[in-house]
Amino acid sequence: METKNKEYFVHESSYVDDGCTIGKGTKIWHFSHIMEGCNIGEKCNIGQNVVISPGVILGNNVKVQNNVSIYTGVVCMDDVFLGPSMVFTNVKNPRSAIVRRDQYLKTIVGRGASIGANATIVCGHNVGKYAFIGAGAVITKNVPDYALVFGNPASQIGWMSEFGHKLAFNDKGIAICPESKETYTLNNGVVTKGV
Repeated sequence: METKNKEYFVHESSYVDDGCTIGKGTKIWHFSHIMEGCNIGEKCNIGQNVVISPGVILGNNVKVQNNVSIYTGVVCMDDVFLGPSMVFTNVKNPRSAIVRRDQYLKTIVGRGASIGANATIVCGHNVGKYAFIGAGAVITKNVPDYALVFGNPASQIGWMSEFGHKLAFNDKGIAICPESKETYTLNNGVVTKGV
């Protein structure tokens, strides 16, 4: 039976373990498993066949597409987009015969970041706010705020606006988002919003 109440929605085929906090307006769709101790914010959308492991934290308005695995140690800030079949890891050197539950590494995904389909985020590497990770990328190091990265291993090929447009900086280190008309400044390899 589907869980419908004033706070959030869970499809009847999904499991939500005891001890989870789920915010108002969140929707959890088919065949997903939300494990104990998760903290999911308001107005999140959890797609089909998603696993969210114990202790994961998702901010408000996080969009998790189908077939995503979010493992213990992951924190996603508000407005993060996780594309179809992308995956996080939580141990750098896994072996089936060796238990390393006490060695999980933390990964933080900054506000407004987007991670493309089939991308992999190797644990212990953070993704900066409003960064854009291309489809299929493998993240093996920290990603700066507003960075645009692609490839395996991923490398930075540019910068993105908060609206998801590639930024073209002039010789003074200034760029304007074509959609929002907001200004961005590039100084010593760091992008900030405004002049």
